[in-house]
Amino acid sequence: MNKKPFFKTQSKLILGVLVGATVGVSANPTFASNVTLLSTNKTNAYEQTVLNKAVKEITVKGRVIDAKTKEPLAGCNILVKDSKRGINADANGNFSITADEKATLVFSFIGYEKQEIAIAGKSTIEVALVSSASDLEQVVVVGYGSSTKKDITGSVKSLKPAEFNQGIINSPEQLLQGKVSGVNVTSASGEPGGVQNISVRGPGGVRTGSTPLFVVDGLALDNSSSGGATNPLNFLNPQDIESIDVLKDASATAIYGSRGANGVILITTKKGKTGFSSFNYSTSYGFSTMARALPIFSADEYRKQVPALGGVLEDLKASTDWQKEISRTALTKNHNISLGGGAEKLTYYASFGIQNQEGILKNNQLDRYTGRINVTQKLLEDRVTVDVNLNATNTYNERPPITGIIGAAISTNPTYPAYDDKGQPYSYVNGVNPLTTMKLEKDATSITRIIGNISPSIKIIDGLVYKLNFGIDNSSSTRDLQSLANAVPLQDGRLETINITNTNRLIENYLTYTKAIKEHSFSALVGHSYQKFMFRGRSYSINKFPISDIEPIYNPGLGQELTLANNKPTGYATNDELQSFFSRVNYQFNDKYLLTATLRVDGSSKFGANNKYGVFPSFSAGWRISEEEFLKGSALSNLKVRAGWGRTGNQEIPSKITQARFTSVVSAGTSYPLSETGAFPAGTSYTRLANPNIQWEQSTQTDLGIDFGFLNGALTGTIDVFNKVSGDILLEVIPADPVQPAGTFWTNVKDMTITNKGLELELNYRHTATEGFTYELGGNVTFIDNVVKNSPYSVIPSGSASGSGLTSATINGYVSGQPIGTFFLKEFTGFDDKGISTFRDVDGDGIVTDKDRIAAGSALPTKQFNFFGRANYKGFDLSINFNGVSGNKIYDNTANANFYKLRLSKGINTTAEAIASTNESVNNSAPVSTRYLKDGAFLRLNNLTLGYNVNTKALGISKWVSTLRLSVTGQNLAVFTKYDGFDPEVNTDRTVNGITSYGIDYLSYPKARSVIFGLNISF
Repeated sequence: MNKKPFFKTQSKLILGVLVGATVGVSANPTFASNVTLLSTNKTNAYEQTVLNKAVKEITVKGRVIDAKTKEPLAGCNILVKDSKRGINADANGNFSITADEKATLVFSFIGYEKQEIAIAGKSTIEVALVSSASDLEQVVVVGYGSSTKKDITGSVKSLKPAEFNQGIINSPEQLLQGKVSGVNVTSASGEPGGVQNISVRGPGGVRTGSTPLFVVDGLALDNSSSGGATNPLNFLNPQDIESIDVLKDASATAIYGSRGANGVILITTKKGKTGFSSFNYSTSYGFSTMARALPIFSADEYRKQVPALGGVLEDLKASTDWQKEISRTALTKNHNISLGGGAEKLTYYASFGIQNQEGILKNNQLDRYTGRINVTQKLLEDRVTVDVNLNATNTYNERPPITGIIGAAISTNPTYPAYDDKGQPYSYVNGVNPLTTMKLEKDATSITRIIGNISPSIKIIDGLVYKLNFGIDNSSSTRDLQSLANAVPLQDGRLETINITNTNRLIENYLTYTKAIKEHSFSALVGHSYQKFMFRGRSYSINKFPISDIEPIYNPGLGQELTLANNKPTGYATNDELQSFFSRVNYQFNDKYLLTATLRVDGSSKFGANNKYGVFPSFSAGWRISEEEFLKGSALSNLKVRAGWGRTGNQEIPSKITQARFTSVVSAGTSYPLSETGAFPAGTSYTRLANPNIQWEQSTQTDLGIDFGFLNGALTGTIDVFNKVSGDILLEVIPADPVQPAGTFWTNVKDMTITNKGLELELNYRHTATEGFTYELGGNVTFIDNVVKNSPYSVIPSGSASGSGLTSATINGYVSGQPIGTFFLKEFTGFDDKGISTFRDVDGDGIVTDKDRIAAGSALPTKQFNFFGRANYKGFDLSINFNGVSGNKIYDNTANANFYKLRLSKGINTTAEAIASTNESVNNSAPVSTRYLKDGAFLRLNNLTLGYNVNTKALGISKWVSTLRLSVTGQNLAVFTKYDGFDPEVNTDRTVNGITSYGIDYLSYPKARSVIFGLNISF
């Protein structure tokens, strides 16, 4: 295999185009956080004074607080004016600094107005900083740099830890659920560490799914699985996250080019602070139970209903709640230690975390161990800054056969006892005790993931900074699927082991230049990126283990059958490369008129020689109308209009599909006999034709936005209108030529488009009352419409059914003129005079077939709404969060496969819904239809937290303990919905041919209701 990068040509030409594109100059000096003015060789004014005369220095002590809330501003920067001497306030806002008695202190803190106070011989100073209107000075991380909120021209939302969701958190998506308009986070199941589905302004492709690009400390992740059934983002400890910035529109995401089509989420982890050292310990204990059980018949009801249907009742006199038997009150323990601080040239942050989470289903456990260290070193008179970030995580996930035991628990005769007189799972003739299945089967995955990057930056001349970013993300996993040998029921032992290794390497070089000339300021960025992804997997298995106390997982050598027929090793390996050139120009005039332009050119090894590279530009502008003279002194504290347009792309297709593939086997499909009775000779045929013309799927997006603030920033909000259109859809299609040797081929469907358009609204109100009482109310709502046009098929299946007689039946997919995830089903119309299901004959031909399927609604919500409240009074704080959706449907595949009259008559438990229709025949079958399509709307009380910050000063321990906080959190306390499954927020993976499924519920892991008690202490 040729391991050289696929790109050697075109690079100089493309780089020349990009450099030329940046000549237009640009804005905002605060745009790149790593850019500061060069130090001069001249002695500063303060130091010169010290040299020229003897000065009297005194120690000044004091405290920095919020002018309204009176809360301490931990980490506030205090600087002696005209000097390099400075410190940060501690966790209680206290500080102590030595300076000339005639010097001036400068107090600055993000989101607050800077304040200067002359010492004038005072030894004690109390400082109250005033919040900036609408927090416009808040730093927002954007691609390859940062800016301030007031200078952003794209649609961007930034979240800080105080705004994160609380509770049992496994991955960063859960932190922002319900916090950002246009962002929909769906917990696909209630399993610890389970996959989270997230979309930013709706899904826009067939192969892309909806997952945005995640970038952690500048390292772009690949979103691929690390092995097992867990979320690949579980490696990140939520306690280490400093901020999450969501880039929503193309003008913001185009700097990431081909990977920004689904939005970009930038995660910044915590760093140390100069002059401020801390040691923090936090712990929490959570207790979780099943939030909602399925309403199956109790033993007493079952005894009545089975004979009523003419069934034969087998009654073993027990009264067993099988859902209760397979579940438990689960305990989750969290312990986190962090320390940080630093001197003038070196800052550090380090942490270690442990999370042990039991699932609410027995034999389900997720253990996560994380370690992180972030270091920043300044060298050569601050001309060189080196940032190092390193994270190591090990997760161990043990799970039972979830689908099997849930299916058994809702179906098993409730008159059967759970245990025999010896305390062992009861063995009965008809079926298998779900507790036995749980005992015999195990799925255990261990994942080790190390992710880190080093980013040195060099100040070349005044305003010009070069930065290198080298990162690596390496994960390896071992998954063991074990079945123990057993006599009753009879079962041979088996062990299958799957090893997966994923490696993601990134190297980036870029230059940033900033300049301010009177009312003009600009910033220009140009850079190059190269990323390589390597995926490898292997699997082995062995059968026929003897009944033994030694589990196969610990001694595979006990297996007695190793054949190619049943245990043939399998494996795969792929290498993908991505090369990019990017540039951005920002221009700002008079702090009122803002312009941004970006250009990224991406080349991917996934595409053929004719279309390796794609070009992704964007443009955006902003006008801060509130800075105009005619609005000075008005009720408007902020008013900015924004407009942007951009193009992003998608390369999410299988590796090497542009290349031809052959198969050589002896079969009727690849050869033919040379005589009437002769054997087939070996034959070779195409299974895939070469297509070097496949190109990037492209998505263009237009965004119009307004940011506003009233009442000196107390009431703030944002309105965005967007339209996103994806074209050149990448799809596997059937060739028009019937003699084509390959059955399918990959291409861009030129006329097919997928459109997402909508309206987003965010409002937030903050108020400070008397006696230190403050409160905040806010929320957001998103109205979004999705439509697929000009699909080459009547339906492109994305979700299929499971269950006896249902397997592989299409449930939903992509239908022209309808949203993604449209349920394409026969319309259930009731029962005939024999009690058999009837369906609408749409085409009127007298026969109901697949041609009579209708578009019956979509799994995608048309409205997303979220609202929250926070209040503080003295040491107490209370926060509450709701989130919900409407306009979407759910297909209850669980009810379709399990809950109908025929099953109950045969002694299989069901629900009251299954027998609700008295005119339905007991012999009626239950095919896939709109009968099991249900409303998926819900409103959830997601989080409720009550906390108390102990006054350590009043206790006389503030010298040793700066912060002591106690809290109790309720998670998933209530859900208001018409849906009668475990939970309406569900998405069982019923993917068809790699196309993501939506809105199907099939034996999903139940959601938990949790109460968590927490302690946080800082020294």
